[in-house]
Amino acid sequence: MVPKSVTNLDLIQARVSEIPTGWELRKVKEALNIRNNLRKPISQEVRDTIKGQYPYYGPTKVQGYISEYEQDGTYALIGEDGDHFLKYGIMAQTQFISGKCTVNNHAHILESSDTCDSEWFFNYFKHRDITNFLSRQGSGRFKLNKATLEKLPILVPPLQEQRKIARILTTWGNAISTTEKLIVNSKQQKKALMQQLLTGKKRLVNSETEKVFEGEWEEFKFDEIVTSTQLGTTERAPNSEDKNTVPLLKMGNLSWGGINCDKLEYLPRSQLDQSLLLRKGDFLFNTRNTPELVGKSAVWKDEVATATFDNNINRITFNLSMDPYYLCYYLTFGKGKSTINSLPAGSTSVAAIYWKDLKNIRLVLPGLMEQKTITSVLATADKEIELLEEKLAHLKQEKKALMQQLLTGKRRVKIAA
Repeated sequence: MVPKSVTNLDLIQARVSEIPTGWELRKVKEALNIRNNLRKPISQEVRDTIKGQYPYYGPTKVQGYISEYEQDGTYALIGEDGDHFLKYGIMAQTQFISGKCTVNNHAHILESSDTCDSEWFFNYFKHRDITNFLSRQGSGRFKLNKATLEKLPILVPPLQEQRKIARILTTWGNAISTTEKLIVNSKQQKKALMQQLLTGKKRLVNSETEKVFEGEWEEFKFDEIVTSTQLGTTERAPNSEDKNTVPLLKMGNLSWGGINCDKLEYLPRSQLDQSLLLRKGDFLFNTRNTPELVGKSAVWKDEVATATFDNNINRITFNLSMDPYYLCYYLTFGKGKSTINSLPAGSTSVAAIYWKDLKNIRLVLPGLMEQKTITSVLATADKEIELLEEKLAHLKQEKKALMQQLLTGKRRVKIAA
């Protein structure tokens, strides 16, 4: 429930003693120029000419490109209305734009003044909760009108300090952007590699013979490489205070090729079937889910020390001709995934892949040694992506902590005399 719109500074003014030395508490209208006269409303004309060279901005992102522009400069944008307030957790979703562009009438445009730089506004409000300043516009929609925007409180350091802080945050932002691009490139390279390796278009070198793998791949029916299948437990985690529990892996913990243990449920050991404890290398197949998600598979890599799985997951054990890691790559990409996507039966909301259907799919497979060699190459690519994603998470956390200090004045920057 969003409280009634607050249009005064009482709460912040009560803490005026916490304002850093040399900083000022201002209202947005006193600090910046609101240039909503530069906006171009959404119209049929705009919809018909959405292809051009100049970006057309909405409240949270570029909506398209049009052939003309309304302004040429540097501005901060903040959403005026819509469900994006709810989507972003009632945070101030801002953008910083520069150059020739057009902004639609669902975002406020803020221009720098001799008191405050628009980039400071962008950084200051980027992650700020403005719940109390919003008015409700019907179910799930909220509004920040111009009159309220004008009265938003903003701490304003001297311009030189604003700009130094902006440069520091831009440096961190660039590092984050560079890492994000590296992740995208690495994923594209892995995808291209999978396309080559899982179809036999590219053959690797056999480390034993030091020669490229040769020979035709063989076709198998799925049940010809399977020795056993086992559905997980029907027990579910009760609402109890039992501390002696084990993690329960459910369909939501499986992704296409991976396992997420962030949100695990727990089953009391008293309800545990010892035969259903997960072992490293277990191949897990999601038999029941939504039509888009059913058929996910992953290999258990001892993500947690002891765990079990529920009956929406089938543990499949293979004979010695099949590497489960290779099969996981195969069934989550390309032709293998297309085959899995063709199997589900059920309704529009719930679908299942039954063993009677899964066991009859046909696979064209290389020999075990070549499977393991391909798996090793793809696992290396996965590790590179994982390390980049860990780096990205660290950079974002560090930048967030830095913003909390710099944008409140708890940490000051040195300004040249």
